[in-house]
This record gives sequence, C-alpha cells and structure tokens, in this order.
Amino acid sequence: MTSTHSSPPPTGLAAIDALLQPFNRSDAPGLVVGVARAGQTLYRRGVGLASIEQGVGMSPRTRVRIASTSKQFTCLGVLLLAEDGRLDIDDLVYRHLPELPVLHPAGPTLRQLMQHLGGWRTDLPTVAQGMAILPKADWSQPLPDPNRELNFEPGTRMIYSNTGYQLLARVIERLSGQRFEDFMRERIFAPLGMHDTESVTSDLDIRPGMAMQYQALPAAAGGGLQRGIYPSELRGSGSLVSTIDDMLRWLAHLRGPHKTVGSAASWAQMIELPRLSTGLRLPYALGLMRHDYRGVEVIHHAGAVMGATSQMITVPGHQLDIMIMVNGAPVSPVALGFQIIDALLGDALGAAPEHVPAAAHAALLGRHYHAAATGAVFGFEDAGGKLALNWLGSRGMPLRKMGNEALLPCEDSALNPLGFALEELAGATAPEMLTLSDGGHLLRCALLPERPPSSAALAPALAGRYRVPDLQTDAQVEIEGAGETQQIILRLQGAHGRSAYRLQPLSSEVLLALPADALFAGIGGAGIINIDRQAGRITGLRLDAPRLRRLRFIREEPSA
Repeated sequence: MTSTHSSPPPTGLAAIDALLQPFNRSDAPGLVVGVARAGQTLYRRGVGLASIEQGVGMSPRTRVRIASTSKQFTCLGVLLLAEDGRLDIDDLVYRHLPELPVLHPAGPTLRQLMQHLGGWRTDLPTVAQGMAILPKADWSQPLPDPNRELNFEPGTRMIYSNTGYQLLARVIERLSGQRFEDFMRERIFAPLGMHDTESVTSDLDIRPGMAMQYQALPAAAGGGLQRGIYPSELRGSGSLVSTIDDMLRWLAHLRGPHKTVGSAASWAQMIELPRLSTGLRLPYALGLMRHDYRGVEVIHHAGAVMGATSQMITVPGHQLDIMIMVNGAPVSPVALGFQIIDALLGDALGAAPEHVPAAAHAALLGRHYHAAATGAVFGFEDAGGKLALNWLGSRGMPLRKMGNEALLPCEDSALNPLGFALEELAGATAPEMLTLSDGGHLLRCALLPERPPSSAALAPALAGRYRVPDLQTDAQVEIEGAGETQQIILRLQGAHGRSAYRLQPLSSEVLLALPADALFAGIGGAGIINIDRQAGRITGLRLDAPRLRRLRFIREEPSA
C-alpha cells in the first residue's frame, strides 16, 4: 500500500545532493560545489559535463572560470603594492596611467575603482560592436580610451565597472614591472598553495583541465547551447580560473585570523564598507560584498561571463565556506549558495527576506516612470508573484519589503540601492508621480503614457546620421517597414563588429532600445534613449543602460 505521507525535506549535506540532483545529467553542462566548515572540507562534488563533446564529467578537480569573483584578487594585488610603498590606494588613477583623459579633478581614485564608485564607463565597445570578439590588446602600449565623460561624479553613486578593474590590472603591471598573470601567481597564488588557479585573459586561451563554457541561446535565437566566449579580454575584472579546493583554501585564509598574504591592515581595508556622498553606506567593499543575511553576516562575490557563473560566500560567524562554479547549467549560483546556507545553518538563522507581492500592486504592472533630472526610466513587472523593478531596460529584479520601503538593495543588483516608500506604491491606479531614492538621491519620476506614440509618428523626426564621439563611430537611425509595422532602427558600426537596436517609443521623448541580436538582448544589452531638442528640433540622443550613463549621439546636419 502506498503511503499518503510525504517525506520530510532533506537536511544537511543530503539537502545539497537534492539541490544538485536536477543538474546531475550526462547530456548537459553542470557545476561543481565545495563546502567547508572551520577549514575542514565537508562536501565536494561535480555534476553534469565539463565537455559535452567529449563526454567528460565535472569533478572537484575541474578548473572553471570564476568571472567577477576574480575582482577581490585584483584588489589584494593593489593593496600589496601599497604595502610595498609603490602607491596609495587613494591616488588618482591618472597618476599611474597618465595617458588617460582627466575626466574629473578629484577622481576616480584607485579605491573608488575597487568600490565601483569611480564612475568609469564599462564595456563601451559592446554598444557599437555587440558580441563581436575584439582583437588581443597590447598591454605594453599606452592605454587608448575614448571616454569623454564619467557615468557620475566620483563618490556620489555606484555603478559596476569591469573597465575600472582592467585599469587596476594595468596599474599593477606598470608599478610591479611584471605581467599581471605573473604578479598574481608569485604574490598570491603560490604562497597560498593555489596551484590550479591562474589568470587566463581570454576565453580563446586553452588550459588543461578546464571546463568548456556553454551559453544558453534564447528561444528567439533558436534555443540550445553554444560556446561561451566573452567578446573582450578579462584581465583584472574576471580572468581567473580555479578549482573548488583552491577556492576553499582562499576562503579559509580570507576568513581566518592569520594571514600568509597581505597585512592585517590590508585585509581590514578589503572588507571596510564605503559611504556615498549622500551618507548612505554600501555593502560593496574592495571586490567583496559584506552584509546581513537572515541575521548572520556573509561575505561574498559572484561572477558571470558567457557560459560561466560562480558564487563564493562565507559565513564567518559559523566558519562556513561555500564555492560554486557553473559552466552553463541553468542554475543561479547566488541563489544556490544561499539555499546551502539555509540547509546547513537552519535554526541558527533569522527570518527569510520578505518581498513585495505583485498582486498588491497590480496597477503598477507594465507601467513605466521617467526621472527628468537624470533621464532614468524604470518599470514594474510580476516576477513569480513578486513585484519586480526593471531598471533602464534590465530584466525585472524583485523588490524587498524592508520596513516601510520597497527596496532593490545593492547586493541584489550591484547598483545604487533603489527604493520607494511603500505607501506611494499603493492604490487602485498607478500614481502620476513617484519619488525614487537612487543611492540616497531623491528623484521625482513622472508616469509615462499607457499608450505611447507610434513608431511611425516619431520615426521621420529621428531618422538621420549621428556622431558618437565616445565610440569613435557614427550611428544611423533608419525607418523599416510601413504603416503599423514600421520600426525605428538604430545602427552602429564599430571597428570590429556592428550592432543594431530597435527603438520602441515609451513617450514622445523617451524610447526603449532593444538589441536586434537575441543573444545580446538575452544578457542585458538593452537601454533607454532620451531625446535632446532645441527649439523643438531633435539635436541628439542620450543612451543610458544599467552600467552606462549619458552616451551622447550628436545629430549631423545633412549637406546642403
């Protein structure tokens, strides 16, 4: 007779097995998980395939790219040079890279670059070139950088910047006289016994024992998998490959009281939390996040490139260390890391984070707001029953209920904390105005029309050629189709590739820019276009995206 009673959910290490079971396949990419307590390894397991082509399974010894989890190592490298007397981390970056344009007299400093508070624009080539693979850079030559603006005044906001970390890697090379890869190996990896860890600059480079990276294709691109190749070099921002054992060794060193590499003062700076100019404290230190989770402190950093994701997290108060490395399995390593903490610490934890329910704010779903002061646009959507914020064209990110606020915290977005008073979000209709706290900066935001102008209505005034100085290229706005099917297309040609965006009106002054390439769109390539006018005539456009502000398109007058 079959029992009608369900079995209790597994706990402890058995719970980790249950979490990994959906990915324990012989025909798909997988992941590797390692867990240690007080420096003793409790769990190390790989599931899925490191190579689908060769049928090679993931194992605890498999090397995987850890992407942005690499950033903390770059920070430690900078601090080691400070210990050597070669620099001060509050030096302006221009002091050590004098070929850079001086975009602000007070910053960014090296510390601000490590904290993502410097405002340096990131990954600019992808705007014009999409996912085209860029040629190998010659790091022996001065750094070419067409940037003419920062995203913001240094210290006033936070926007994640991979390029900022690549500048830090260049500083390490300049001042050490060594290749970044050699410096990291000699000063950090070798002393800590991390012999399977190294900086591998490009996804085109081959290393023994390394998992292949697989990128899921969106349905619009036919679905399935393809090789995951990041379009540019990753030195300093996401270049490390490692193993579970090496990373657990690193976590024990990071968390423990006795340091083999770096002084006590340097490690104190690694986890010291900064404040914005508004006084708001952020959880992002030097390449590490530090904040509360269910009543315990966690220190962590995740990573994501094409076909590889990771999460490194420790709970110092419980000496619990977790490393997760994924080569394309459909799983969030960040969410999985917190599920493992839940399973192992159980009753020692407080209440789970509470999210704002979407059903209670149905009037907001599908509506967009515009902050005239900055050009920012955001909207609301339902993400599995949670009210989610899509910010500057990004995917919806669930809002947490924290006291009387609906908040998207920095640890969920790697951006300024974004928040609203819950009472402003209530009501049977969408309010005409909302006040957004953007990192402590209060912005009044107007509701955009439910029925925006058609593409056909805006297209004639927008069509034409534009200069884009910061991309060192031109752009063309074209009209495709006719009548109700008419579309506005923005095309750019870079030095090594091209890109196109479909411009979808949200109002007469604001458009959503959606990449025509489905893969680029699937990884967050969308943005917002604000129209600049003089005497009613369009003189230019400004592109904003989650990690980019005010990229200017200057309209060119047609020849007489």
